Amino acid sequence: MRNAGFGALAGLAGGLVFGQVMAVIGFLPTVAAIVRTDSPVVGFAVHLLIAAIIGSVFGVLVARQRELLFWGLAYGVLWWFLGPLTLLPILLGRRVAWDVTTAQALIPSLLGHLAYGAITAAVLALLSGGERQFRPGLLVRAPAAGLLAAAVLGLGWNGLIVGALVGASYAVIFGDPHEGSGPALIRGAAFGFAWWVLAAVTISPALDGRGLEWAPAAVRTAVASLPGYLLLGAGTALLTCWLGAMSRAVFSDDVRHALEGRLVGGRVISIWHGVIAGLAGGVIFTGVMVAVGFLPVVAALIGSESAVVGVVIHLLISQAVGVTYAVFFRRRSFDPASGIGWGVSYGFLWWVLGNLTLLPLLLGTTRQWSAAALAVSFPSLVGHLAYGAVLGLVYQRLEERVSPWHLTRNEATAARAAARHEQTLSAAPALWSLITCVALLIPILVS
Repeated sequence: MRNAGFGALAGLAGGLVFGQVMAVIGFLPTVAAIVRTDSPVVGFAVHLLIAAIIGSVFGVLVARQRELLFWGLAYGVLWWFLGPLTLLPILLGRRVAWDVTTAQALIPSLLGHLAYGAITAAVLALLSGGERQFRPGLLVRAPAAGLLAAAVLGLGWNGLIVGALVGASYAVIFGDPHEGSGPALIRGAAFGFAWWVLAAVTISPALDGRGLEWAPAAVRTAVASLPGYLLLGAGTALLTCWLGAMSRAVFSDDVRHALEGRLVGGRVISIWHGVIAGLAGGVIFTGVMVAVGFLPVVAALIGSESAVVGVVIHLLISQAVGVTYAVFFRRRSFDPASGIGWGVSYGFLWWVLGNLTLLPLLLGTTRQWSAAALAVSFPSLVGHLAYGAVLGLVYQRLEERVSPWHLTRNEATAARAAARHEQTLSAAPALWSLITCVALLIPILVS
């Protein structure tokens, strides 16, 4: 009851903000139609009641979670699917609205649900009063990492400012989670998406005097900055993780943890697992590339137009990406679900980094970040998601066979169970869900 009560209060806070958005976009009469009226006042009251109810459910669901931001964002997207696209049409006597045209018209509602989820999660975290370790040095490392990531991406002076803000907010919200390079990459990409909604879609138009501009056409224009925010967030988190590891290695007198990691061994075996898993994912991805005729484009990397050469280059790249996955996600997937979750998220990140950014640059053109380019690249997105799923699953199964914890079979099983439980209590499942939702939303945002 305590968790449900806190959740209801947090839901009311999120509902108040979301209600203001609904008033601006003129959606309150539609909500009021549930009780057979068109009064905006009644619609606002009904909206707050619904916000409190689903907030109480959220409070119960995340009672044991240590981080709530990404759970709130994923919960907001879930209720956008369940609410205006599904339950609301049914309650109004209509068919469910599961087509792209209707979903695109409801983009303002999607952004409102994201705001609701973020605010509900933030208020619930404050009410719960959980403790979190925070080191002042992180306020230096994280903004520096954001600045460096923005400079590498070539985002300009405004991008440098945003990079510093992303890094500072990352330090304040998450502290130093000690989660490893791979999870940090995915966390950073999800955080970059949140910053895109906040900065590019909301604050930037307001600063230009256009007010709250969440119309589908305006959001489609803002999509051109989405890949940059995703990579900025991922780069900031990764560099923050690396700088923290360097700091601990240089200034810490306790070297037992580092020695333990070296003595466990299995790093070379892990690399070979990455090669095999990357090759398996590449074989699956090849079917998509053949279907869309993309292999000659890959072959153009070495000045050829042959589809056969394209297959060879593609499989080599797939293995190289598999090796990076092994480096970043070693001992991070404890069952098939977590392997697929990390793999799909990593595949999505490589769609942004590889297909939209590095490949065009290597072919002598500019990075393809426009809404039209994202729409054209949607088949490649599907292929990258399939590649990531196979990569993560195969790597997890291979890693599990060699007992990376260097223990007996029973001890390794117990260690995996404990690690899986700890990962469930973290933001990892929410990260997988949110990244998958972002991938599914691409055609809605750009069509």
